[in-house]
Amino acid sequence: MDALAIIQRIADVPPSEQHELLPLFEEITVNKNENIIEGGKNSRFIYFIKEGTCRIFYHKEEREIILDFAFPGDALIALNSYVYGKSGYETIQTLEKTTLFRIETAALQHLFTRSISIANWGRKLAEIETLKIEYRLMSKLFNTASESYQELLNRAPEWINQIKLGYIASYLGISQVTLSRIRAKLRT
Repeated sequence: MDALAIIQRIADVPPSEQHELLPLFEEITVNKNENIIEGGKNSRFIYFIKEGTCRIFYHKEEREIILDFAFPGDALIALNSYVYGKSGYETIQTLEKTTLFRIETAALQHLFTRSISIANWGRKLAEIETLKIEYRLMSKLFNTASESYQELLNRAPEWINQIKLGYIASYLGISQVTLSRIRAKLRT
């Protein structure tokens, strides 16, 4: 997925203003198991996945709790850093060698003051990311583990087999044994 496709996926930016936003997209490659964003630290960047997968998690009592997974086209953002310039809660780590677009938040916020279209794009990005958090919360509250697994399968069928079962079990809030039962049921 290229930078322009990612931009337009969030909100329409007129071609006359795309030339200001596109140069902020710096392509980088990150090795497997590298932290992109670290919990407890202020993140100076927003990332978008071009190729690869990531996991989003936090630490609780020396355990990692998986909040979600991210796939090509997805944003990787610590909302607390983006909105308030403060430390975020989540850690985001690559699950494989991953190619990302990186945007410096300060440079993007400077563009917000010069372009209403780009400011609206940034607002829409924050709205989309906030709705993802709400969706995760509602899913945890109202879906069974089997329903949540099926949603993950529907969302990323081509990547699901590349994610460690322990990570998926953590995401679903179940044991690996229970996950194996769910997977076996879905195959029959």
